[in-house]
Amino acid sequence: MQASVIILAAGQGTRMNSDLPKVLHRVAAAPLLHHAMAAAASLSPDRTVVVTGHGAEEVARAARNYDEDALVVLQEEQKGTGHAVDQARALLADAPGEVIVLYGDTPFIRPETLEAMLAARARHAVVVLGFEAADPGRYGRLLTQGDDLLAIREWKDASETERAVTLCNSGVICASARTLFNLIARIGNQNAAGEYYLTDVVEIARAQGLTAGVVVCPEAETLGVNTRQQLAAAEAAFQTRARAEALENGVTLTAPETVFFALDTVVGRDAIIGPNVLFGPGVTIESGAEIKGFCHLEGCHVSRGADVGPFARLRPGAELAEDVHVGNFVEIKNAILDEGVKVGHLTYIGDADVGEFTNIGAGTVTCNYDGVMKHRTRIGKRVFIGSDTMLVAPVTVGDGALTASGSVITEDVPAEAVAIGRARQVVKPGLATRMFEKLRALKAAKAKV
Repeated sequence: MQASVIILAAGQGTRMNSDLPKVLHRVAAAPLLHHAMAAAASLSPDRTVVVTGHGAEEVARAARNYDEDALVVLQEEQKGTGHAVDQARALLADAPGEVIVLYGDTPFIRPETLEAMLAARARHAVVVLGFEAADPGRYGRLLTQGDDLLAIREWKDASETERAVTLCNSGVICASARTLFNLIARIGNQNAAGEYYLTDVVEIARAQGLTAGVVVCPEAETLGVNTRQQLAAAEAAFQTRARAEALENGVTLTAPETVFFALDTVVGRDAIIGPNVLFGPGVTIESGAEIKGFCHLEGCHVSRGADVGPFARLRPGAELAEDVHVGNFVEIKNAILDEGVKVGHLTYIGDADVGEFTNIGAGTVTCNYDGVMKHRTRIGKRVFIGSDTMLVAPVTVGDGALTASGSVITEDVPAEAVAIGRARQVVKPGLATRMFEKLRALKAAKAKV
């Protein structure tokens, strides 16, 4: 079934007490907006429209960072949800099929729920997403009769009998593009706030002889984020779900409650994730890899059989081939490590290509930045880089070569050569004793002054 999606992302979110637009606050290392867009993307929508307002340029940039084909429209004045949806009229008036309205601050609507709403359109002209609330509070109530939705009643307008209803409105709605915009054109603003409420479309539809229905989802899916406390709760909810899914998919988490996933983290079956591992955006861990404790990964790919950590950091552009070993206190950035490479400890490899079965000694640094530009280091196959080697890029070390420990390598090293780049050691017998005696005498003299 063809569908388009409107995501409302115009609100300021004053209760967040922040200069940042509400939908750009992050859960699982991604803006709230991206969570809503991910749910929308599961439908392979014909068009995705993001309605912006507060911080419009930032929100538009974030939307296009997730989906370069996203359409963005500005709601210059915030006059209610009905008015916000109407801003997409010009972009969707000729859209085929259905339109689903989502919210940029409601991150957990599942694809299965959206599919259920589309399926329910076979029975009703308008479909609303509802939930049974443990504490209905000031939520709008869904008033039903059998399978039919009669009205959505805002709490402040509800009678005591209606307030006793526990079926509540999520705000998510589905209708054909033609029906939706025809109904919105009839919404009035005769209310205390002078706003155009999307919820009014149900009663308007029924007045025209159309039917409305409800799809019910778990309350957890409808969690909206309006405060810092709710943001923290959303993070906790996401992580709980992500950990459970990882375990169900055959990933070993040795201390699940200490592992933090990003929205787009991919971990293959039989991978092992140790305690206190943090995944930033853009990480893929293949089946059978192991990430040991206290590692931080973002923008990287770890292949089958590789192991990382403990206490390692993989930064964007790190590509680890099969059976690579990256040990403790190693940082890899924008570097490709071919099969069987070993980087044991206390090393920085940045802007580099490292050939298969090369060994990198402790304390090695690829000196990739000259203060203005980055430069690349190229290390061949089966190279032995001695401990405490400084590789001053741009530089190439050929296949089978060796660098002596403590060397500063500033020139290319041919294949199978040994490179030694360190000052010659000088030994002066007895000088240490004489120097210490002199220094102690100076210290004693100063103490008398």
